[in-house]
Amino acid sequence: MEKNKTYMARPADIERNWYVVDAEDKVLGRLAAEIATILRGKHKSQFTPHIDTGDFVIVVNAEKIKLTGRKREQKTYYWHTGYPGGLRSQTAGDLLAKKPEEVIRKAVWGMMPKNNLGRNQMKKLKVYVGPEHPHMAQMPQPLEAQEAAK
Repeated sequence: MEKNKTYMARPADIERNWYVVDAEDKVLGRLAAEIATILRGKHKSQFTPHIDTGDFVIVVNAEKIKLTGRKREQKTYYWHTGYPGGLRSQTAGDLLAKKPEEVIRKAVWGMMPKNNLGRNQMKKLKVYVGPEHPHMAQMPQPLEAQEAAK
């Protein structure tokens, strides 16, 4: 009886592509889910869960991301300073005003594995506030994300 072998990608066989996404009027969660899929490499037929098979993603116009409902006022990001009584919080609207690229980065990080592999895959995410980015030499392909909810 002949056994079928399971395919496992080798790091040397992986071809990395660059994609650019315009975040203008895109819903945050839907965009983050698509970005996480590409960073992990789940869109490729050679996807292997324990090997980084993903591609690079450049996000432009991060300040024009769309939050549905009342998330601008109600969604809260928490962190702790490490000192007693050091629990801090910030609404999504405040974070969008100060660091809009962090809103996208945090949303994508929530969809990635929380281990060394996930941290290395997050390094392939490049987020910029305006429409310009310094990665034109990599010739990124435009990635069409889903349209915003009406």
